Amino acid sequence: MRRRSLLIAVPTGLVALAGCGDDKSDTSKAADSASPSASASGSAAPPPKIVDGPLPAITAGAKFDEKPTVAKGSGDPSKQLAVKTVIAGGGKAVAENDYIQANYLGQVWSSAKVFDNSYDRKTPLLIQLAQGTIIDGWRYALTGKKAGSRVEFSVPPTWGYGTQGNTQAGIKGTDTLVFVVDIQDAFNSKSSAKGKDVAQGDAKLPKVGTNTDGKAPSIDVPKTDAPTKLVADYVIEGDGEEVGADSTVLVQYKGVLWDTGKEFDSTYSRNALTSFSLQQVVKGWAQGLTGKKVGSRVLIVIPPKLGYGDSPPSGSGIKKDSVLVFSVDILAKM
Repeated sequence: MRRRSLLIAVPTGLVALAGCGDDKSDTSKAADSASPSASASGSAAPPPKIVDGPLPAITAGAKFDEKPTVAKGSGDPSKQLAVKTVIAGGGKAVAENDYIQANYLGQVWSSAKVFDNSYDRKTPLLIQLAQGTIIDGWRYALTGKKAGSRVEFSVPPTWGYGTQGNTQAGIKGTDTLVFVVDIQDAFNSKSSAKGKDVAQGDAKLPKVGTNTDGKAPSIDVPKTDAPTKLVADYVIEGDGEEVGADSTVLVQYKGVLWDTGKEFDSTYSRNALTSFSLQQVVKGWAQGLTGKKVGSRVLIVIPPKLGYGDSPPSGSGIKKDSVLVFSVDILAKM
């Protein structure tokens, strides 16, 4: 089983195997390692002051997205949040509640013991900078920073794991932590696919809008019999990595019923992206997105046997044996 970052909080629920409309993040592997997970104490500390230092030197791996080596902290760390932009990026500015994709390294100030890093896993972290999802130190240190930036910061227990520490990571309740974070990209509720439009020439299939302004695309369902097999076609083809069967993806999506064209679920309507493992959703989503490229918009038509069948979610407005039609923008993967 692939080791996952210790930074991630364990939410109270999972994306249902029955599928969509649940904004909880993937937690199926969250217990495999330690991460900047939210403090288990549940008590909200007041915002810290942001100060310039002190911060230990980065002694090797000085380039963006290169695994850094960080010196041991010298003297006493700040009791506030020390933050330094080591490399200033020119991308999108990160706001609280945005999702970020980033590589990072975390170590203990007093010992320089590295307790977690994503560089060795060769899998950047994909996480929302939201209260209860990640430790507060990350939220406060990275809000306002731009994609393409390397940020170094120190987090005292108050905005880290609190007085209970994190035994799994070997972090004591008195430890100040040092992080180096390379922000690769940032995503919010206005994010869309980006790539090359693909011709939609089959009159027997729904036609999906190609707007990339963050608004929900149109889905025009033809007045014909629905296909009996899964359809998963590019509407916009991105140039990112291919999604694997076990990937966690960050998406925008809209779902309508084939019979009526009525919308039953949409991240656009909720004004919130969603992230989940393809091992936790209906088979039609998992099969339809596997092999597709990040950055793409995909039309997925799901027959009942690969969707909800005769057991649709209560209150969803979906009838038994409904054929489902989705437009899915694959923003990122982990």
